[in-house]
Amino acid sequence: MIAWIFGAVFAFGQAGDADAGRAADARFDSVTFRGIDQVYDLRFEEAERSFRELVRLRPGHPGGYFFLAMVDWWRMMIDLEDEQYDDRFVEALDNVIAMCDSMLDVNEEDVTAIFFKGGSLGFQGRLMFHRNDYLGAANAGRKALPLVQAAAALEPHNYDIQLGTGIYNYYAEVIPNEYPMVKPLLLFIPAGDRKKGLEQLNLAAEKGKFASVEASYFLMQTYYFQEKEYAKALAIALRLNERFPNNMQFHRYVGRCYAAMADWPLAKRVFAEIAARARGGKRGYTGLIEREAAYYLGAAEMAGGDLNAALAHLYRCDELSRTLDRKEPSGFMAMANLKIGTIYDAQSRRDLAIQQYQKVLSLKDYRGSHALAEQYLKNPYSR
Repeated sequence: MIAWIFGAVFAFGQAGDADAGRAADARFDSVTFRGIDQVYDLRFEEAERSFRELVRLRPGHPGGYFFLAMVDWWRMMIDLEDEQYDDRFVEALDNVIAMCDSMLDVNEEDVTAIFFKGGSLGFQGRLMFHRNDYLGAANAGRKALPLVQAAAALEPHNYDIQLGTGIYNYYAEVIPNEYPMVKPLLLFIPAGDRKKGLEQLNLAAEKGKFASVEASYFLMQTYYFQEKEYAKALAIALRLNERFPNNMQFHRYVGRCYAAMADWPLAKRVFAEIAARARGGKRGYTGLIEREAAYYLGAAEMAGGDLNAALAHLYRCDELSRTLDRKEPSGFMAMANLKIGTIYDAQSRRDLAIQQYQKVLSLKDYRGSHALAEQYLKNPYSR
């Protein structure tokens, strides 16, 4: 978790071109905005053309090179277990860091160089975190944190910078409280401030020039996972989904929020759309996305009382899990099989229900799945 704090202090929009406005380079800004929107909408080929145009416009500026790497970042976001882009992504960011170091040798207060170096280190740290290289992630973040602080000191009224400081402030307080075992690792870093972090994230989302989308994305996840304020998360997810209708991440959060709020008719509608896109092979809507949709469609049908329809979706979730779970059984497999067992109990098919609960116990425990399976083995599930 400490690695995650450090690895996330800089994010996509955070590295926005602070000096473009001062240079009155409207064309550069316009192409940057266009390319960022294309990346978030998963229109990768268009985004690459836009960012190559940035390189042509200003070959000595790190922005075009950094954003070209971000195209690969979102390619990786489609399936984080696919490592085919890792080396190219890291090498591209190494080149950005080298370019920024040369700029800082000339002017150590070059805000653009600070932004893009920090952004590159932050994203390298985030990749290391996803690859379970927690020491490497922490080291990258350790290098990025002073850059966040330097940028904030140089441009205290820049709302884009609020994204990095907001992420740090929020999680530097929240994570130690949730995971006390990491507190000794945080003795030598500045204390966090959850309330201030949320305020900064909201400012970046509302007023950021380049960081507004990424800040909204982080804020949505924060409200969903940490704050459990699903209505606030939903409002952001709906805005992002409307603006970027091709982005599977924003789409799935709309469905997740409806499910968390037990609005099953709307959750069913959204996840049916997601499942249809996955079956149609739409970019980003992979088997991973279809599996999640199948799980929530099963839950929605259960809530509506159509147990046979629920079973069909949960069977599909289990089927996909057996293909997708490359390292170990997933939470989706555990919970889908638990729900299948409860449906069998509700249908008075006790022998089959027992088999399901025993299967759940053979899988990795996920959010109390073992305790529930043991409970239903003793006393049949009842609606």
